[in-house]
Amino acid sequence: MSLSLRQIRYFVATAEAGQVSQAAINLAISQSAVTTAIKDLEETIGAALFERTPHGMDLTGAGRRFLSQAYEILQKVEEATQLSLVSEEVTGTLSIAATYTVIGYFLPFHIERMKRQFPGLSIQLFEMNRESVEEGLLANRYDIAVMLTSNILNPELVAEKLLSSQRRLWVPARHRLLSESKIGLKDVAEEDYIMLTVDEASHSSMKYWSQTPYLPKITLRTSSVEAVRSLVANGQGVAILSDMVHRPWSLEGRRIETISLTDPIPSMDVGLAWKRSAEFSPAMEAVRAYFRRSFNVPE
Repeated sequence: MSLSLRQIRYFVATAEAGQVSQAAINLAISQSAVTTAIKDLEETIGAALFERTPHGMDLTGAGRRFLSQAYEILQKVEEATQLSLVSEEVTGTLSIAATYTVIGYFLPFHIERMKRQFPGLSIQLFEMNRESVEEGLLANRYDIAVMLTSNILNPELVAEKLLSSQRRLWVPARHRLLSESKIGLKDVAEEDYIMLTVDEASHSSMKYWSQTPYLPKITLRTSSVEAVRSLVANGQGVAILSDMVHRPWSLEGRRIETISLTDPIPSMDVGLAWKRSAEFSPAMEAVRAYFRRSFNVPE
């Protein structure tokens, strides 16, 4: 069985996250895909790379040695794929608008990569709410935006989805619902509920709640994802949020588990947006091409 870059990337993601579940969230793929890739990689190498523990995945001695090699392999591959991009000598300034969730949980990694791939390009980043992003794009104050595309309302804007992040129920460790085989919004409605409000999260939530006979028993509304995380981890309520913003531990070191619901819950879609009549500059084309390659979006 041959070694693949996919296996190496999944291995590195798991080593960095310490858990298959978190690695799958960070990679926006299924847990089974990560587990299978690591198993195949261990068979190819002929050594166990991880020790499976109740707390997650700990690197073995062989795993630590392979991680060092894996970083070198991925760095060499990235350098090779950047050769043609850098030689294009994309220059100038590009203004990118982004909403809170995107700038906090999605963009930093990609901004760093783009700055390395396009050293002659100056990227100016602006954070604001959806209404301000839409108005700024139409007024030509921003060239392009990275935002929750499912929230875009203005028909004068074009949206291109990059990824879909599934929404799941967040509960504290040892919560009673973890022992149930099937959980729906009817069950969630019986629990105290922490409602996130930033990036129109409450509006998005109520759209799918309104399709049922149930309503969440809201005890607090907050614009802070970290507040939701801590409150859920400390047993003050539950929440339904996307995998992209999920982290398995609160700031206090308490565990947050997730549950897939039986009711249809729409995903949180992240993507690019621009003015429909905009003429793409070389900088805009370069950044759009970068994201398309990164998320396998067809040309």
